[in-house]
Formats: sequence, structure tokens, C-alpha cells
Amino acid sequence: MAYKIASRALNVFQVNIFLYLDAVHIPKSGQNPSQFKNTGRLFQELADRGAVVRACARCAAARGYQAEEEGSCPDYLQGIKITSLYDLAEMLEKSDRVIAL
Repeated sequence: MAYKIASRALNVFQVNIFLYLDAVHIPKSGQNPSQFKNTGRLFQELADRGAVVRACARCAAARGYQAEEEGSCPDYLQGIKITSLYDLAEMLEKSDRVIAL
């Protein structure tokens, strides 16, 4: 559902997505689900189209993902970075609409 909303919104708005708690597993590279779509690839597509996709640093670290220089993570798909909750606050401050799923 989040992908569909964000994909349509990108046609009109700047879209920011913040991955929190277990959602930080979504952009893990190398996943190949057999019975449903690869959500990580869908989110990577959103990033390629201009969406800002970020993952919570504390949530990611607690689940074994470590940010490198400028928030990139060797375990993540390209275009998705690990960042702090301060960036979430900035995203919210600059947004005129917010959807939480």
C-alpha cells in the first residue's frame, strides 16, 4: 500500500519515506521473495524516481545494519540511506501532508 500511495504522489509531490523499526529490513539487498513482490526493489524504484527514502539509524543498528559515509549501507539497495531521527523531524517540518502507515 505504501508503494502505491508514494508512486502516485510522486507524480505531483516530493515524497519522503522514513523506515522505522522492522521496516529497516525492506531495503536489504539480495532478498528474492517467491510469493510476493520484492518491496525493497519497489522502494529503490521510488528512490530512483526522486523519492527520499531513509531508514532510522538506531533501528537499523539494532538489526545489524551499519551506516557508512554519508549514510550508505553495504547491505542496502542503492539510493536508500540510513539517517537519524533528526532527518525525520526535518521531513515532517517541511511537509504539508503526512501519511503514517
